[in-house]
Amino acid sequence: MDQKTYPAMLLLEGGSLRTLFTAGVLDVFMEHGVDFTDVMGVSAGALTGVSFVTKQIGRTREINVDHILDKNYLGVRNLVLHHQIFNFDYMLGEMSTNIVPLDYEAFLTAPTHFTAVATELETGETRYLEKSGCADIFSAIRASSSMPMVSKTVPMGGKRYLDGGCSNAIPYQKAIDDGFEKIVLVLTRQQGYRKLYTAPAMAKAYAQYFRHFPAFLQKLLEIPTRYDREQREIDVLEKAGRVFVIRPAGPVDVSHTETDQAKLTALYNEGRAAGEARLGALLEYLEH
Repeated sequence: MDQKTYPAMLLLEGGSLRTLFTAGVLDVFMEHGVDFTDVMGVSAGALTGVSFVTKQIGRTREINVDHILDKNYLGVRNLVLHHQIFNFDYMLGEMSTNIVPLDYEAFLTAPTHFTAVATELETGETRYLEKSGCADIFSAIRASSSMPMVSKTVPMGGKRYLDGGCSNAIPYQKAIDDGFEKIVLVLTRQQGYRKLYTAPAMAKAYAQYFRHFPAFLQKLLEIPTRYDREQREIDVLEKAGRVFVIRPAGPVDVSHTETDQAKLTALYNEGRAAGEARLGALLEYLEH
């Protein structure tokens, strides 16, 4: 299949293992030779985007379905031993080197502008860490994917970072501000989904855990209202033809630490089906 690269931003929402939907969509893109000049990933969307840049079809599915029961990768044991429920030391080390190898050279030399979105712990501000301008893009990807309280902070350049979704789950406005005429969003929640509130017990846990980082804590507590606003704005932009959105058709019954391989496979296949179903409309959007 010949590959065509479109001058457009591909923006990938996070959502931990919900991004298996994204993986299915992106595998269809790769199979049909659809590529983008720019890819921006938030949280697990950044991890998923890496295999898209390297054009390794099925790699994300293999990691998060075939190896999800690997206790070295995911589990409370990792939280106790390594202070992170997803063991990124293992995933970005042994797994990406020997078990489900990542084509590091292809990623680093690809002309794709790749950006990992992270949140600075001290200020609570969103940081857009681009491959060509970042001292260590893999640390940036790790930072983008490091969920609060169940992951270690990631130090870079004298600052500390956590999950990009803490401050900006779907940074479409960044893509608009950067001048992109074509913006493709792959989301991991159905249309109409809203984060209505933060459960009191979780808000209390956040307040205790991040009591020394008030700006970051405020961003965490604002997630529901910010996400609601983002989704409403995306609906308006989509209706106007300003952005192109691919999302699950209905609620996603996959938790952040899901280990049911049947559920995970079904979500990946749903992503593939959505990618195939929307491919014609996507190409129409990109080419006109």
